[in-house]
Amino acid sequence: MRLIFLGAPGAGKGTQAVYLCEKYAIPQISTGDMLRKAVKEGTELGRQAKAIMESGGLVSDDIIIGLMRERLAQPDCGRGYILDGFPRTLAQAAGLDAMLGKDGIQRVLLFDVPETVILTRLTSRRTCSQCGKIFNMISNPPPADLVCPDCGGRFIQRDDDSEATVLNRLRVYEEKTAPLKGYYEKQNKLAILRGDAPLDRIHREMDDLVAPLVQ
Repeated sequence: MRLIFLGAPGAGKGTQAVYLCEKYAIPQISTGDMLRKAVKEGTELGRQAKAIMESGGLVSDDIIIGLMRERLAQPDCGRGYILDGFPRTLAQAAGLDAMLGKDGIQRVLLFDVPETVILTRLTSRRTCSQCGKIFNMISNPPPADLVCPDCGGRFIQRDDDSEATVLNRLRVYEEKTAPLKGYYEKQNKLAILRGDAPLDRIHREMDDLVAPLVQ
């Protein structure tokens, strides 16, 4: 099962990926998580990406494609995977197709959510500075002392979750990533789901779409 999850920042791609990953024992591969890890560890890639990520921009296609090639070669991807946040540009999509060849992506799920909902979701999000656990100040508040119950880290608002940065990220998404909708429509791989629908409805729709892919 080789899937891509598309959608604006805050559309719920990560949340929905967890459901399928647990059900089918496949990894969720998030370029955002990999890049944030590199930033935290202070690697060369992390230093290059830090300023770009904090401003809401996109890291270069060459860096991302190289990072993805290494990740997909790891053993845990043998049963399949969900790509979350990649590809983000038409050039990345073409690079992914060239990389995978005949064993390409089987289905692309686009989670469509109104911009007002996304803005509220992201600016209300709080993330553990140590383990990355996420809470939401509105729908799922963190502990009152803002201390993570799993690792003891502090909950913070990430720089890329500030209102100004979120708005910029949405503009970048519309400019660079939204054209992927047409790209995958032409390949007859695209399915659109309402990302602000009740979770049980989203899960049922995903199951209907991916069950035929299981071998």
